[in-house]
Amino acid sequence: MEKKLFGYPQFDDQGEMILSTYNNEYKAMLMDVRVYRLKAGEKRVFKKNDEEMALLLLKGKLLYRFDGKEEAGERKDVFTDGPYCVHVSKNTEVEVEALAETELLVQCTKNDRSFEARFYVPGDAPWKYSAVGKFGNVAKRRVNTIFDIDIAPYSNMVLGEVLNDRGNWSGYLPHRHPQPELYYFMFDRPEGFGASFIGDEVFKSVDKSFSAIPGGKLHPQAAAPGYQMYTCWMIRHLEGNPWHQSDRNEDEAYLWLHDADF
Repeated sequence: MEKKLFGYPQFDDQGEMILSTYNNEYKAMLMDVRVYRLKAGEKRVFKKNDEEMALLLLKGKLLYRFDGKEEAGERKDVFTDGPYCVHVSKNTEVEVEALAETELLVQCTKNDRSFEARFYVPGDAPWKYSAVGKFGNVAKRRVNTIFDIDIAPYSNMVLGEVLNDRGNWSGYLPHRHPQPELYYFMFDRPEGFGASFIGDEVFKSVDKSFSAIPGGKLHPQAAAPGYQMYTCWMIRHLEGNPWHQSDRNEDEAYLWLHDADF
């Protein structure tokens, strides 16, 4: 099956939108990633026998039930409020109940380890500005990390979010790493758009599109002027080669920009 680098998925009649799986055109991501749209009052149950799961609230109001606990999350949208997320190991059931119309991203990957479930709230993953004043101040963006190898060393995944300022770049300087990464895009207006670069190829990013970035490919992004772009970034650790925050591996051709005065 041909490997693809970019996708424009749609919700089906059951409110499920499939991004990557272990056997579709995006199997190089080594993750199963889907987005669900729930109506107010709707419930869904998630459980994986040999996979860990992260269930990230994108917008709406939701109750999470797991391990005999109940936790609530409410998010007007990804541009206004910070993330709520439940992260569980294999064989752990999570029931969600939507208290309003809700969108939920579910990231999964194979993991034999068992670990204690954790509920992340906005205070656990604060937005921090990156690249302020650098590169002509057009790569300034807000970034959060919900969990990575330092926060969750038992996990085989990384999960975080980026908010591009209007017309600005992210993933800049152009960088690469051996681990595969999936970017899921949302825009603050339905006609919003940007550009996603993967190696020498470029694609139009629109609301609810995604990039499937193979290991080793450069992958900067840009948002069109006038539009905020949200990116959920998801990385799959490789066996014996996990991703670390310091593993940006910026392309040498662009390193001069760090000292450039605009």
